[in-house]
Amino acid sequence: MKRAIYPGTFDPITLGHIDVAHRATRLFDEVIIAVAAASSKTPLFDLVERTALARHAVRDYPRIRVLSFDGLLVDFVREQQAHAIVRGLRAVSDFEFEIQMAAVNRRLVPEIETVFLSPTEDLGFVSSSIVRELARLHGNVATFVPKHVAIALKDRFKPT
Repeated sequence: MKRAIYPGTFDPITLGHIDVAHRATRLFDEVIIAVAAASSKTPLFDLVERTALARHAVRDYPRIRVLSFDGLLVDFVREQQAHAIVRGLRAVSDFEFEIQMAAVNRRLVPEIETVFLSPTEDLGFVSSSIVRELARLHGNVATFVPKHVAIALKDRFKPT
């Protein structure tokens, strides 16, 4: 079985993330969305919440699983007996960082490949940070995230 890991903080998971994961199933038998615990970011949702939101978002995709992890990505990739890391590229600005990470991961574990996928054109501009900011300002995020995520964001930013 060819298995790929699609890592990220997914804070929150967006329709762009889901699109990339779904399209990765055309290349791999199974895709694991790997929700990262440790990050230099301060997430809006904790690890349990982010994992639950992602699981619900892909519940209708039998070849996509969601797991959380902590530590080095390459260790998680080995633990899951995966063959590749999937990364989404929205714009040229994403490329520089992603290509550096791919080089580091290849140096650490040469047998693991990194595959870059871009989201469909109508989702290429969507990012979790834009969605969070829009939700914080009480904007409509319904076209960027699944319904349950939009509800979770609305609840998180409920006026006090």
